[in-house]
Amino acid sequence: MDVVITYLCFIAAGIAAGGTWSMWKARNTLFAGVLLALCVLAVVAGVLRLL
Repeated sequence: MDVVITYLCFIAAGIAAGGTWSMWKARNTLFAGVLLALCVLAVVAGVLRLL
């Protein structure tokens, strides 16, 4: 089950990173910042799950 949770953390980070890029290109910087924060949190959670 730990592998699935770690995998989902990295999938969520990838989706958030794509959304961040899309919002940045659309000049919606507020939502891009929110998605970037979620992306960073998901990556940190995934890395901490690996340790």
